[in-house]
Amino acid sequence: MSGFVSFVSSGPGDPELLTLKAVDRLKRADAVLFDDLSSGPILAHARAGADLVGVGKRAGRASPKQDHVSRLLVDYAATGARVVRLKSGDAGLFGRLEEEIAALRAACIRHEIIPGVTAACAAAAAAGIPLTRRLTARRVQFVTGHDVSGHLPADIDLDALADPQATTVVYMGRRTFPALAEALIARGLPGDTPALLAEGVTTPDQRLTRATIGALAENPVGGSATAPALILYGPLAGEAADA
Repeated sequence: MSGFVSFVSSGPGDPELLTLKAVDRLKRADAVLFDDLSSGPILAHARAGADLVGVGKRAGRASPKQDHVSRLLVDYAATGARVVRLKSGDAGLFGRLEEEIAALRAACIRHEIIPGVTAACAAAAAAGIPLTRRLTARRVQFVTGHDVSGHLPADIDLDALADPQATTVVYMGRRTFPALAEALIARGLPGDTPALLAEGVTTPDQRLTRATIGALAENPVGGSATAPALILYGPLAGEAADA
């Protein structure tokens, strides 16, 4: 007997940003395996009596291993259960989605992917800025700020990231941004390039700090060292919401 797994994107934290399809799958699920950032009020949409299992990973904290999470998905689905794997942001963006899909395919378990609002899009919206603009910000690029060891990836494309006409969003880069900024400036990106540190986007703890890449390199922590954060830099990052 085989169940079905829905990879549901929960968005950045505000339950009102869930899609209708996401809410439907939560209401019908027998089990919900959720990330830390997908908990709280979002889980209020889960069906009464559903198993709620926290499997989130956070930097600096004890977290379930990826193979354990994948095994849980397979085990629940193998009982015939309707399973929701609730992922923060968009499931396909830096969420290790492919590894979990591979485990389901190996077990011949059917699945679907429900997209959602990315943290990058939510941060730009909260700051009142677009991610693109004709002539001056023609490209958007998302990059992870650390590798599996927690360091800045050694093979990161610094030339692309130093493009002054791109909007660049660095996920999970709070600790490594000083090293990244130093490398970008060495590649010719001006130190006064506008930057935005977005923490806890769309949650009650949201904090937006406008600065420059040079200033953030000196103080990448911002308001909280533990809140989920991303750094957005480029020609639009420093604009105020009422500009």
